[in-house]
Parts: sequence; C-alpha cells; structure tokens
Amino acid sequence: MQLALSFVFLASLLVSLSVLGDVALAVPTKRDQLVTLPLKRIHNTRDSNLHPQVLLQQHINRGLKRHARMTGRVQPGKRELEEKINKRLYIPPVGRQNRKRKDGLYLHGSVAAAKDKKKDKKKKGAAAAGAAAGAAAGAASNSTAAGAAASNSTAAGAAASNSTAAGAASSNSTAASTSTSSSTSAGAPDVAEGIPAIDVSAATSGGLTVANAPTASNSLGLDIEANDVGYIATVQIGTPAQDFKFLMDTGSADMWVGSESCTTEGTTQGCGNHTFLGTQSSSSFVQIGTQFEVTYGTGQVQGVTCSDNVNIAGLALNNHTFGVANVESSDFSADDIPFDGLMGLAQSGLSEEGVSTPVESLASNGLISAAIASFKISRLADQLNDGEITFGGLDASKFVANTLVTFPNVNTEGFWEGAMTAVTSNGQDLGLTGRTAILDTGTTLIIAPPSDAEAVHATITGAQSDGQGGFTIPCTSNTSVALTFGGQSFEINPLDMLFAPVNADDLTGDCVSGISSGEVGAATEWLVGDVFLKNAYFSVNQNTNEISLAQLAEDP
Repeated sequence: MQLALSFVFLASLLVSLSVLGDVALAVPTKRDQLVTLPLKRIHNTRDSNLHPQVLLQQHINRGLKRHARMTGRVQPGKRELEEKINKRLYIPPVGRQNRKRKDGLYLHGSVAAAKDKKKDKKKKGAAAAGAAAGAAAGAASNSTAAGAAASNSTAAGAAASNSTAAGAASSNSTAASTSTSSSTSAGAPDVAEGIPAIDVSAATSGGLTVANAPTASNSLGLDIEANDVGYIATVQIGTPAQDFKFLMDTGSADMWVGSESCTTEGTTQGCGNHTFLGTQSSSSFVQIGTQFEVTYGTGQVQGVTCSDNVNIAGLALNNHTFGVANVESSDFSADDIPFDGLMGLAQSGLSEEGVSTPVESLASNGLISAAIASFKISRLADQLNDGEITFGGLDASKFVANTLVTFPNVNTEGFWEGAMTAVTSNGQDLGLTGRTAILDTGTTLIIAPPSDAEAVHATITGAQSDGQGGFTIPCTSNTSVALTFGGQSFEINPLDMLFAPVNADDLTGDCVSGISSGEVGAATEWLVGDVFLKNAYFSVNQNTNEISLAQLAEDP
C-alpha cells in the first residue's frame, strides 16, 4: 500500500529550509591564549508537519550540494533536487510500525548512551513524525564550528599529547570504545528503547535548556534550543560594541553579517529582525567595497567587504576584514532565523571574500598560539548541556587524552577530510578500506557511496532500503557502527542513527536512518556530519593542516 498524497506532503514541497527560533546568549571567558566560546543550540518548529521521508530528502539534497561544492564538482540543479523530493510523495510503507517495547530494555540513559541523537540535530517528538523531522530540517544548513587540534597544541589545557590521565573516562559512547573495538559492552542488550520522548517533545514545544556552569576555566556553557538543531556563538562587533549571533560552519570560510541596507533577495524588503552593521551603528566601521557572493547548501548572500573591531571571547581583533551582506536569501533574512551572520571555519583558501578566517587572524595577531578550532557538541537527551567551541587549543576536560589521534587533512580545496581506515558494525570489519571522509559540522547526516551504505545497513537487523538513497532501521536497534580514523575507532551511539520515527505514534517502531547513500563523487568518499561528530571531540589545526579526534570524556 502506498502513502497517500496529503496536505502535509504538499506543504512539504514548499519548504526548502527550516527556520529557527531565538537563542539566549552566554558570556565568553578566556585564559592564556586559549579562548572558548559558547555555542547555542537553535530550534525550528515551523516545519513540524514535514513528513520524515521528505525531511530526509531535504537533508540528503543539502549534503549532496555541500559535497559537490567541497570537491569542486558541479552542484545538482534545482530541478534535479526537486525531482528527488517528488519521488518521495509515494513511498511503500515499511513494516514493524507496531513493534512493542520490551520491558527491562530501557537503554535510555544506560549508556549515557546512545544519546538521543534523534539525530540530525533537529529531531524528535512523541508528538509527530513530521514534528521530529521538521525540527531536524533546519539544522543541516547551519552547522557549528570546526574543531582543530594539533598534537602539539599549546594552551594550558590543550591535550595534544598522548599522556593520559589514568582515570580518564572513555567516550560518551557505550561501553568503553577503544581503538581496537567498536562493539558494545558484553552485557548490553540487543534492543534499545527507541527515540527518547524528551527529543520528540522538544521538537514540537521548543524552549531553551540552559547549560550547566562550565567545569573548566575559560569555558562557556552551550544552551540547547529545543532538540539540538544548530550551533550559535555570540561575538561583539563595532563601536560601541554590539552582540552578533553567528552560525559556526566548518564547511565554509567566510564571515559576514547583514548590512544596514540589507534587502531580501528578489524583494525590496529588509532582512528581518536581526542586528545589522554599518556607519550608523558603528563609528569604527569602514567599507572596503570588494564584492563577494557565497552560495551554501541552502541560501546565498551577496555583499561587500568591510573592516571593523571584532571581539571574540574577549580577544580584540581591531580593524578585522570580513563581509557585510547587502542581499540575503530568505534562508538567512527571515525574522525567525536566530542568527545574524555566519562564521566560516574552513581554510581561508575557500574564502569568497579573499580574506583570513577569524581563527587565522586571531593566531596571526598573537591572540592565540595556533590557528586551532575545537568542538564539543552536546545533546539534549544527555542532559549534560556542555557544548562549546574553543579557539587556540583543545579543552582537555572534554575528551579522553589517550584516545586523541591526529591525522593529515587530505583535502586540497580547504575543507577538512581525512583517511577513514575502517568501518565496523558490532566489531565486525566491513572491509571498506581506502575510504576518506569530509568531516563537516554543517552537515546533519552521514552520506556514503551507495554500496557502502548498503553494506552498513546489511548488518542492522530489520534495516530496509527505500530505493531512493534512504534507509529505515528499527528504532529499537542497538547495532554499534563505528568509523576508524588514525587507528582509533569511534563508535556511533545507536540513538544517533535515528533520524526521525516513521510513525510518530510509535517511537519503538521504524525510524529513518541517519546514514543515507548519495552521489558523493568518488566511490570511496564519504560526507560525515553530526550523526558521527556528536560522538567525538573534533579539532582542526590550520597551521599544520591536521585534524584531531578523541573520544569524549564521561560526565564527572
């Protein structure tokens, strides 16, 4: 039986990007040449009626566009992407929607576990599959910052060395996942409870989860908006200084905010209820005038370069050069978009403005010892609320020191891509050697070559292909998939594999998988987003052109 074409589906076709809600601010702290900014989670409920299959295709489309841009390939056209969504209007139903919860297998919290992830940083809610999916949609385009890490990274707390604290906790993933094994602990049950109700509820109700006080000095708490949708840091610009909310993105290299004369693309209207920059608001603002245009997976901006005083976590970048957007697509200008601009944290060779990224400028001005950006991304279901972005080094309190691995960036375009030497499922090596993975905080899903995605799902009991690049898996699956970088295996908590429930009324039925297949270019190239990155401390070092990953420390 096929799903009927409903009003929900028709509405879904009209939506290309989720719009996000307001976010509270946090105050940055700093110490000797190591700066930590808070990231705010952002949430959107406007697309709460999107069917999960339509939402899935939106995220696949965004991933494919981003990957094409990252690898220098021609991006898929608008018509091609629309056709992919249209195909999902009629989808054979997947089974097991009435699977019953097994008493005694309440895995929620047991492995601090499978951390809800309902993935896609936007997701979930006992309220409705569409709700869960709708919240998820906005996050893909936004992304949070990149994380850098050099083994010689400086700063007092930087933990590049292998020296481990004897009692260092293993990652947040289930059962101490070591470099030699990704399987779950011996006593772990074969079935999990399903998508956490807290995520599903947050997807529809929104709200802000305030971060705990930072456990380490020079750290800022990460407030979580609704159910993990996006990551925003607050930076001060101008004279007098104004707070600007920035979406942090490791998949681009331009920093910009809206100009005081900004208009929405294709209209004569302004750019919404945001904070803008120009001569009227800042006496230190100087327009340089070099034109630029940046196109993202969703949305685009056009503007000119300028210089002004920028303060990042108390570090003063006076006369810093960046961009002001005179034209923004509605993906950025809408009133309910909770950020005022975007801060790209890839390498400056990608910059359409032709200028240094903020992290590079911080380092060249001696404000931090190295051009490093590091990320700890938190999850609502964990109730830890400890997300942050750190400039200049790594926050040693966030990861297990003896699991830190550093490996070369093999991407020549300026993105962050490393050799992925193994993929395992419940400890079984799938033989997927010679792969590389672009690590992108701005991508929600994992998008793998078709044969690789099929190989992974073949190991998950009850997994089914939808015939269009997506897969469904039981929401109660406890299969442990892990990716290996630098000889270290990083397990993806089972709940992170759950994108959205197929049936919103059955959170233990079938779920859309967080791993999809797509035309990502080479048959050995993966695009790895937050489905994976929530399971590791992620850091990138522009000075050494290296990437570092480590298992997350357990909550003390």
